[in-house]
Amino acid sequence: MTLIFKMIAPAAVLTALALPSFAQDAAIDMNGDGMYSYPELQAVMPEVSEDDFAVMDASGDGLLDSDEIAAATSSGMLPG
Repeated sequence: MTLIFKMIAPAAVLTALALPSFAQDAAIDMNGDGMYSYPELQAVMPEVSEDDFAVMDASGDGLLDSDEIAAATSSGMLPG
C-alpha cells in the first residue's frame, strides 16, 4: 500500500460511519441537534399528530433520535 492510501483509508472509513448521523433533514431539524422534536416535525409535516409522534418516539423522551427516525421512515410514518 502506498503511504497516501494508508493515510486516507482510516479517514474514509470514519467518514462513512459518520454519514448516518447526518441523515436527518435540515428542514425538520431546525436547531441542528440531530433529533426531531414534535414542534420541529409539526412545522414541516402538520399532518403528524401527537399520537403519531408518540408512536415514533420509542424511548419516550420527546425527541426522535436517528434510530427512531430510521424506524419511522422504514415503517412509512415519515417520508424517505
